[in-house]
Amino acid sequence: MTENDLFYTLALQHVPNIGDITAKRLISHCGTAEAVLKEKKHNLLKIDGIGSVILGDLFETYHLKAAEKEIDFIKTNGIKVSYFKEESYPEKLKHCIDGPILLFQSGHIDLKQQHIISIVGTRKITTNGIAFCETLVETLAPYNPIIVSGFAYGTDITAHKAAIKNSLQTVGCLAHGLNQIYPKAHKKYMVDIEKNGGFFTDFWSSDTFDRNNFLKRNRVIAGLSEATIVIESAEKGGSLVTADIANSYNRDVLAVPGRTTDSQSIGCNNLIKHQKAHMLTTPIDVPYILNWQLEKDKKPAIQKQLFVELDTTEKTIYSYLKENEKQQLDVIAINCNMPIFKIASVLLNMELKGVIRPLPGKLFEVV
Repeated sequence: MTENDLFYTLALQHVPNIGDITAKRLISHCGTAEAVLKEKKHNLLKIDGIGSVILGDLFETYHLKAAEKEIDFIKTNGIKVSYFKEESYPEKLKHCIDGPILLFQSGHIDLKQQHIISIVGTRKITTNGIAFCETLVETLAPYNPIIVSGFAYGTDITAHKAAIKNSLQTVGCLAHGLNQIYPKAHKKYMVDIEKNGGFFTDFWSSDTFDRNNFLKRNRVIAGLSEATIVIESAEKGGSLVTADIANSYNRDVLAVPGRTTDSQSIGCNNLIKHQKAHMLTTPIDVPYILNWQLEKDKKPAIQKQLFVELDTTEKTIYSYLKENEKQQLDVIAINCNMPIFKIASVLLNMELKGVIRPLPGKLFEVV
């Protein structure tokens, strides 16, 4: 978009009583944000859902002055801006009625032709939750997904770090402008995230820091992705809000179950119990539920290689499957004395080596 278009769109966005849904309605009717701000008030009042309260201070000049100041910040700091009607705007977010009319970006984000998943959960993540999250991202790495999260403590930063470790693109969705960072303790991760993705926000540099911003931010996390994965959650929490938003967008939600006595599993268990989420017991459930396919160059060979090197764990699984033929994932885990979430990544590695193959019903067999 041109600087002139950006100027008027920022001015429209700055009007207190005009949110993204109303702004899109006005722009759709008038054509551009500039046309909205130059239209006669009585004509705007003819639009369905537009009343005098909404248009209260639409034509005040301080919105234009604020837009000028924000453009200076954007230009000075090399911020990329995506307009909701442009090709550069995230495709999945275009289909969200309340998606931001403007999205501000830092880093090197490329969302084209890739799987995108959001990983969210409690800030008080347990060691089991960390282990599952890390194994999940490692297992999914061959599918080259983009990992989206909220850059907060706990689950969020665990997901971002796991993505970087596995050379995957990762996107942090912020609840504030790009002139600050929260939490400050995560500033040390910014460079790596911007090298391997970047940050999105729809907040201005002048926006005050408010806890309600985090709930508003969650719609971007849910809207960017084809699926939202909840690792752990207490009975109430922001990740459950994100899951609800994802459901409202008709996106898949997956939740990791836990023991009924674990406080950080109550939220996930409730999502599953109320059929608001698929049950995620092992990382390979994700490509199965989302119908992902490995790229051609990453698919295992049809014929087993002659001299494949297997580590000790892989040899144990291979020997078990060769002796017992087709077996389900859970059964393999029990008989090979391994946790399900760990054995999933081992099975995927063996599949990539061409020594086993998956079958419907979470069955595996030797090639």
